[in-house]
Amino acid sequence: MTTPRTLGAILYNDFELLDLYGPLEMFGSLGKDLRIVTVAETAGPVQSVQGPATVAEVDFASCPPCELLLLPGGIGTMAELENTAMLDFLRERAPGAEAMMSVCSGSAILAKAGLLDGRKATSNKLFFSLATDQSERVDWVEEARWVEDGPYVTSSGVSAGTDMALGVIATLYGRERAETVAVMTEYEWQADPHRDPFHASLNQGDVAEYLASLGRA
Repeated sequence: MTTPRTLGAILYNDFELLDLYGPLEMFGSLGKDLRIVTVAETAGPVQSVQGPATVAEVDFASCPPCELLLLPGGIGTMAELENTAMLDFLRERAPGAEAMMSVCSGSAILAKAGLLDGRKATSNKLFFSLATDQSERVDWVEEARWVEDGPYVTSSGVSAGTDMALGVIATLYGRERAETVAVMTEYEWQADPHRDPFHASLNQGDVAEYLASLGRA
């Protein structure tokens, strides 16, 4: 019997809900072949940008070994760029992971930690400069739904993380398994990582306008 992989879903205040739950819906559909654990700097409820909280089951210090790691984005990214506990946790755990995945602005945090140096990566298109400002040592790909470079897999904004998750499932468990999960969840998978319908919106986002739309201005 094959030992199931463990996926560590990393939480922080003001993370983006779909960044987290889109991929987790896909990975969770693998059933007994994958265990998911939620982790944050401090165990307990962690509030999302949209309001609903998710419970972090373990803190950084007690996080079990994880073959897979998932880091969402969100407006909380800005604070995490200066959070040494987060950066140190990623520096400790990411190099040994089979896949270190980020969604949206999560790649900005990976870049700030120095983990994407010399690698290709992408990020949310509306606020792409948030990621590129963190490191000139990353080969930032402006037009991509998601990018794989070794064990580091970074996606564009929000919904792109779900496509990325299926891509990682295809790599680790086979294309047929990924397609089965997509059908089971009635999800229309954009399986081409190079097809980026939102590239035209590159750096056209307005942070103040976005916060106002959420009632957070």
